[in-house]
Amino acid sequence: MISADQVMIMVQPVDMRLGIDGLSALVQQALQTSACDGRLYLFRNRAGNRLKALCWDGNGVWLCQRRLHQGKFHWPQLGESSVVLSSAQFDALVMGLEWQRIHRTAPSHWQV
Repeated sequence: MISADQVMIMVQPVDMRLGIDGLSALVQQALQTSACDGRLYLFRNRAGNRLKALCWDGNGVWLCQRRLHQGKFHWPQLGESSVVLSSAQFDALVMGLEWQRIHRTAPSHWQV
């Protein structure tokens, strides 16, 4: 099972024709790490309506794809090579919701 700190968005749009080897090479070039490190890497096309997920499960590599029929995936702005997501943010992202509005922890100055 993937933990919350192991979901990473690759910000730069990619060619959706790329498969496991091509996407793994992008991870290695951008982050200087192996795509087989147990993290889930997310990639988006330029139009923003397709998403690919790449993940090593200890025995092999999973490559999954999702397409929205309406709307676009909410994606971070260009400038960072990757972004780390919480599990709640991941769930919102793959549904096409504004995951940026979901925060990991409440700010320290908030009181209940």
